[in-house]
Amino acid sequence: MSESTETQKRQAADSESKENAVASKKPKVESCGTGTDGNAVKKPSFLIEADAAEDKGARHTMEDASVMLLDASLDYPGNLRCAHFAIYDGHGGRLAAEYAQKHLHRNVLSAGLPRELFDAKEARRAILNGFLKTDESLLQESAEGGWQDGATAVCVWVLGQRVVVANLGDAKAVLARSTDGSQNHPDGVQTQLKAIVLTREHKPIFPLERARIEKAGGFVCPDGRLLARLEISRAFGDRQFKKVGVVATPDIYNFEVNNTEHFIILGCDGLWGVFGPSDAVDFVQKLLNEGLPVATVSRRLVREAVRERRCKDNCSAIIIVFKHN
Repeated sequence: MSESTETQKRQAADSESKENAVASKKPKVESCGTGTDGNAVKKPSFLIEADAAEDKGARHTMEDASVMLLDASLDYPGNLRCAHFAIYDGHGGRLAAEYAQKHLHRNVLSAGLPRELFDAKEARRAILNGFLKTDESLLQESAEGGWQDGATAVCVWVLGQRVVVANLGDAKAVLARSTDGSQNHPDGVQTQLKAIVLTREHKPIFPLERARIEKAGGFVCPDGRLLARLEISRAFGDRQFKKVGVVATPDIYNFEVNNTEHFIILGCDGLWGVFGPSDAVDFVQKLLNEGLPVATVSRRLVREAVRERRCKDNCSAIIIVFKHN
């Protein structure tokens, strides 16, 4: 097969992808300096490029929502770089996912997310309080509106040189990190990347989750579902399940970005149902090494999940690439 024929096929495949609802937002590329500014705050040694894609899969409706903010300071400016990315996977409808999409980050900022110097304890406290405030107000609005939607969440904040990850439910964040301590080999050989899962799933069948549910008067069926209905044990909303142990308390983890961190993949459970963490990292690395933009890589990742691997669920992904200087 000639090179031109192969190129035409790829172009046709990308065009077909767009026509069949593999949606990607406008590419996001950060503009950020390096070094130290006049206030002695060290600026990050990397830039961020990110993009999102989604497909409703075999479902009739799309219940996922996502956020990509390279400048996420909003009304809370500061010397510390702040970027925010999130995927909210709705169930029972899209209302809870859209509510979290609209309110969570602002609630986290108002709760005191560090804006001048990074403080792990303050970041954790702000994120925890922001999650709980969002869930509390969501539950009130859902009660007034008579809806019972829920949503899982996987969120990332890039604060200066550090990344903070928070999650509820079964959405995941996976980090691609060099195994040999380098960004790129000088001889052009592809650097081997290790997939590191940054999140912990919250399912009713897990011992700690089951204990909380049973203490609240709920029960977990042999198939792992809460009250024979819900497959996750932490989520925004799910008003009817809050009294039997479903909470909106996230797991929170942070790490510093060095030259060994290449990219993060955020995905709903639809993506991870057909992609293993290492499999997804290899897939994304290969396309990035071919020089494809992140927008194209995110679309192809979702297209592969839905069309080739037969993901039946809604499928959403965000790829966050660290561009080291």
